[in-house]
Amino acid sequence: MNKGTVYLVGAGPGDPKLITIKGLEAIRRCDVIVYDRLASPRLLAHLKPGAEKIFVGKLPDKHMMKQEEINRLLVDLALQGKTVTRLKGGDPSVFGRVGEEAELLAEHGIPFEIVPGITSAIAVPAYAGIPVTHRDFTSSFSIVTGHEYKNKTYTSVNYENLAGASGTLIFLMGVANLETICSELLKWGKPPDTPVALIRWGTWMEQETITGTLADILEKVRAANFQSPAVTIVGKVVQLRDKLAWFEKKPLFGKRVLVTRARSQSSDLVAMIDELGGEAVEFPVIRLQPPSGEQAQRERDEALGRLPEFDWVMFTSANGVEYFFQRLKELKIDIRALANARIAAVGPKTAAALESRGLMIDMLPAKFQAETLFETIQTELKAGQRVLLPTADIAREELPKRLKELGLEVTEIDIYENVVCHDGGAEVIDMLQNRAIRIVTFTSSSTVTNLLKVLGDLGVEQPLELLKGCEVACIGPVTAQTAQEAGLNVTYIAEEATVRSLIDSLIQQK
Repeated sequence: MNKGTVYLVGAGPGDPKLITIKGLEAIRRCDVIVYDRLASPRLLAHLKPGAEKIFVGKLPDKHMMKQEEINRLLVDLALQGKTVTRLKGGDPSVFGRVGEEAELLAEHGIPFEIVPGITSAIAVPAYAGIPVTHRDFTSSFSIVTGHEYKNKTYTSVNYENLAGASGTLIFLMGVANLETICSELLKWGKPPDTPVALIRWGTWMEQETITGTLADILEKVRAANFQSPAVTIVGKVVQLRDKLAWFEKKPLFGKRVLVTRARSQSSDLVAMIDELGGEAVEFPVIRLQPPSGEQAQRERDEALGRLPEFDWVMFTSANGVEYFFQRLKELKIDIRALANARIAAVGPKTAAALESRGLMIDMLPAKFQAETLFETIQTELKAGQRVLLPTADIAREELPKRLKELGLEVTEIDIYENVVCHDGGAEVIDMLQNRAIRIVTFTSSSTVTNLLKVLGDLGVEQPLELLKGCEVACIGPVTAQTAQEAGLNVTYIAEEATVRSLIDSLIQQK
């Protein structure tokens, strides 16, 4: 069997968007990924289906795999012909021991590539508002291991030279050794009032920063029970933090947000959360697909085959538009079959989806729900008119009911259906149990019912109790009502049934 290739990839300091394009390509192509706790688990979402995941970091109930064992693991996997990506936090060449891994691969004639990553030494200070160089303070910096192992993994640190250097000092992995770092720098003449900052979990949602001086930083760290992993910055550039701190000032900083809507719909919401400093955790409890039942398929195709007969076609979601036109194309039905119909849409996203396909909207309600759509077009409706409603299989019955009460002939078709999805549930449950998720978002009534069902299906005996510590955000009053009736306490309700309004509600009530 041919030998596989090993990619030794730097994942960056934590923010998954800081990985390089080449690093992301290596993740997407690999058969197996070997990763540790300093690499964002969100990067694993880019793995191809079926890719194997091997965690070699440290867990509370599991000791870290020894470096020699990791080296051997990479060789063994490659000798099986697998493409392997070794994902390491930060840059693999900066105290990442990539040289040892590469040496053993080379000895076995296994092809490999080293893919650099953004080192935490510069990225973490930047996220805390501390540039490692500044023309008013220093034009140099040193990156130093803060953790000297008893077996002298790295040679001893020359504190005498460091104390005399004028540049910024950056210590990695140095929390446990902070007392030695401070005492040695002071011993060799570094002024006691030299500014110091420690940044824990830099670029992650848990980012936390403590500032002080060489004289008092140890006391502050102990008082705060400040733990690793952290980067220590020593130098005048630390003074810039008060002025330049930007990450912690973002509206959703420190908030991990669960996104429950279908993955095909979630991109806008995820992007907005990330842009505002939050971290979106995608857990799509809904998967959208064409109707699977034979009767629903027959009814759909029969109705689409007589489009010229309808006076109105009313769309209640952008998804309905997508699946409507997808089926028209499959059936080779010309869009001109809609020439006789007036077009109504329940909201701007639905209207935009229609307009992108060349259809201008005749009616758009001021509020984005079915009841308001009826109120908007009521004066335009006449008994005997024929209406086509292409909706989801679980669509609410209020709109067709009121149309029928006015004497209209209503044809409802399931243009798509919602399927309960369990993918990624174990990881989400673990995060909920550890109170790592701050906000749960619901963008439809089905996301509420599906989340509770999925949690129950996965063995959670009391889903409401598991969600009790989270704030709940709903896209509108209908969804909020469903959540409240299910027993959830709703914290945020969007004024309009749009993703933008949902995000605004999180910011305004912050």
